[in-house]
Amino acid sequence: MPLNRPTICILGCGTMGIAIIRGTLDSIAGAESVHSSPNATLSQKQREQDEQDDLLRPAGFIACVSHEESAAKLSKILMSQARVLYGAAGNVQGVSEADVVLLCTKPQVAKAVLSAPGIQEALANKLLISICAGVTIEQLQSWTTPTTTVIRAMPNTPCKIREGMTVISCRPETDLQSMEFTSKIFSTLGRCRVLDEKHLDAVTALAGSGPAFACVMLEALADGGVMMGLPRDVATELAAQVLQGAARMVLQTGAHPAAIKDSVTTPGGCTIAGLLTMEDGKIRSTLARTIQEATTVASTLGREKKQ
Repeated sequence: MPLNRPTICILGCGTMGIAIIRGTLDSIAGAESVHSSPNATLSQKQREQDEQDDLLRPAGFIACVSHEESAAKLSKILMSQARVLYGAAGNVQGVSEADVVLLCTKPQVAKAVLSAPGIQEALANKLLISICAGVTIEQLQSWTTPTTTVIRAMPNTPCKIREGMTVISCRPETDLQSMEFTSKIFSTLGRCRVLDEKHLDAVTALAGSGPAFACVMLEALADGGVMMGLPRDVATELAAQVLQGAARMVLQTGAHPAAIKDSVTTPGGCTIAGLLTMEDGKIRSTLARTIQEATTVASTLGREKKQ
């Protein structure tokens, strides 16, 4: 079913659902501001692209949650940005009225939500985008209908400040428009790329859980600064900016991390002294094994528990 100014329903609208709504709306507002500028001149190609983008621009949002209390809180947060519904009846109504459904529930309840009375029928001929870690496209398809287009996405927490990393996966037969729409939605929250589904457990570990691992490293660097006499707030700011700056150098220049490391390391200096201490602590293998173990656990999240 072609997408034309689709309405989006978010099932389980929590932190990530709110980020998606706000990121999309901010992106639309920014684009409209640029195009309404008196100095804006668009080429024929740009105008054609804008027309295509306009077709994919959401007409509105429906946010669904489990309980009335949660709905009241969410309404205060979103105000007029989305219509808020709650309960099983709210889920069915939201999915029925939408063209695109974002499944943002916990992986453990995904099957129950999609198997609830009325949901499968409401999902017919619609696009379902799931951010449930460990729940495969095959599982999602079995819980919906053959006419439902299913795409998996793995965003991460920095999407809240539009500095996120999202990886999306789909079946080979998925139509181009559905993929473009999904990519545009998550591109408003940071970076977005497409990978085969077989990589998503590793993506969940590295990109999804990665912010937590990065914060442990950040905190440890700050602790070192405090140990050497820096105030806590100063040490935290320095450590955070160091990690952000180093990451941006890799992304913006395309330089290998080792090359950036070597450019800072002078013979007999303090950097090589610190690096050797890190190697003594086996930090490389520890971090690599961290991703390995997190990937293993991510692969089990979508499995049904044995009775």
